[in-house]
Amino acid sequence: MLKWYEDKHLAILFSNIPDVGFNYPKNKEENCEKPFILKNDIEVTLWDYKKFEVYEFTINKGYCWDGATIPRLFWRLIGSKTEPKFLIASLIHDILCENHHYVDNDRYFADKVFERLLYVSGVNAITRWMMFHTVDNFQKFCNWKKV
Repeated sequence: MLKWYEDKHLAILFSNIPDVGFNYPKNKEENCEKPFILKNDIEVTLWDYKKFEVYEFTINKGYCWDGATIPRLFWRLIGSKTEPKFLIASLIHDILCENHHYVDNDRYFADKVFERLLYVSGVNAITRWMMFHTVDNFQKFCNWKKV
């Protein structure tokens, strides 16, 4: 396993480096709502050192996602949804949002994983703070409560 990130609170490990590509539309008329595709299978291990929990899951080759869901209004402030620095973080976070049970329905932990992946990608502290709190607060309204 590749240790992607570790601190005293959590660790993020991948079986191999995620190979991200573009999910091109098949024809001109088709609108591609999820422009990114994972080109390899990756096994993900997340360690929650606070709760002494280990979460493991696989993301299969062919998984498509939309990048970071950032409203166009905020692109100048934060960056566009297709910003390369956001790709791995948005991949993992989208999987966790679609599969709450992967992390025992712990919204806050999933959001911390997202924030730490942004850190590894070189996203500055202010942008990470804005993205983390925006995502965390938005999910409260989507009925994904903190456990």
